[in-house]
Amino acid sequence: MNGHRRGGRPGRGAPPRPAAPVETARAVALRCLLRIEHEGAYANLVTPAELERSDLSDRDRRFVTDLVYGTTRMRRACDAVLGRFLVSEPEPEVRTVLRLGAYQIAMAGVAPHAAVSATVDLAPRRASGFVNAVLRKVAAVPMADDLWAGPAERLSMPDWVVRRYEEECGRDDALASLETMNLPASVTERADGYVQDEGSQWVAAAVPCGPGDLVLDACAAPGGKSTAMAARGAVVVAADLQEQRVGLVAANADRLGSAGVLPVVADATDGPWAPASFDHVLLDAPCSGLGTLRRRPDARWRVTESDVSTLATLQRRMLASVAPLVRPGGTLVYGVCTIVAEESIDHPIPDGFEVVGERPDGEWRAFGHGWRVLPHEAGTDGMVVIRYRRSR
Repeated sequence: MNGHRRGGRPGRGAPPRPAAPVETARAVALRCLLRIEHEGAYANLVTPAELERSDLSDRDRRFVTDLVYGTTRMRRACDAVLGRFLVSEPEPEVRTVLRLGAYQIAMAGVAPHAAVSATVDLAPRRASGFVNAVLRKVAAVPMADDLWAGPAERLSMPDWVVRRYEEECGRDDALASLETMNLPASVTERADGYVQDEGSQWVAAAVPCGPGDLVLDACAAPGGKSTAMAARGAVVVAADLQEQRVGLVAANADRLGSAGVLPVVADATDGPWAPASFDHVLLDAPCSGLGTLRRRPDARWRVTESDVSTLATLQRRMLASVAPLVRPGGTLVYGVCTIVAEESIDHPIPDGFEVVGERPDGEWRAFGHGWRVLPHEAGTDGMVVIRYRRSR
């Protein structure tokens, strides 16, 4: 007999089949970056999904997250670092590989020899020599202050974002905030285990609800503020426009045991509610998200300056729709995770309402007739909150 059974199955003397190669953290990170840069995927969605499919250790998972978020945040700065050594534009996929390498060498503190060799291994074979040559030059030439064309390039921000921050906050606060948003976001966990930025917790706390109160959270997904208010004994109608997003609210409320949260699909610009139906209304409105750029690393490359005005128009429509739903004596709380006046204090005070002047709980700074926190002030996202009381 030969050494094989019928059907081609290996016999006892056959050599073992080679094991499938183990995918590295950098390979997973590159796959995420390719999807983000060339397919429009969101970093905060694609990265957990790719990690879920991987067999990486916890340490390597953290490394992947840093590579994906860091390279995405610092995309413009990486291009400036690489630009010293490029005489022509590389293919899009190769550009992404180069950015990944430049981030490791120039910004992440990875040992240059390890960053270069491991990144070259990820490059398309036809471009591996080119990638090797460029990254070796990046590693060999020290970073210099005169590398940057200006603060926007150094901070890896669009020009308009830096300009808008400086107009809104002054240069010192603007640069300090933008520096902070290039750092990994801190993780803040509530007493019930829900992970939520502390600034968002302060917005929920600005709604003066208690046991027996009926509250409308008009843009509730994913449900952090709704569950926080329900924990104080209120019954919270948690509305959102998209059924999928309402499903997130329901899942979070169920996980936390928040029986006082009632998820509903409803449009904040044209809801089904009768006038004066609620003791309090929270409108945590869709916005440009300019205060959350550390948490949403690709947002700086998605949002445009024209989006600010478009969103401000939508916010005014929402305010006009939900304000009449507050009972006389009740409170309307308006919040946005941005820092610009156009999306907050420039909105007219709703008819029949007066501004509540007391400072809300949290590290807020007065901002017109509202309150604002900047990212560098308390290590939170940048936010604005305004409280109104219905006087008639």
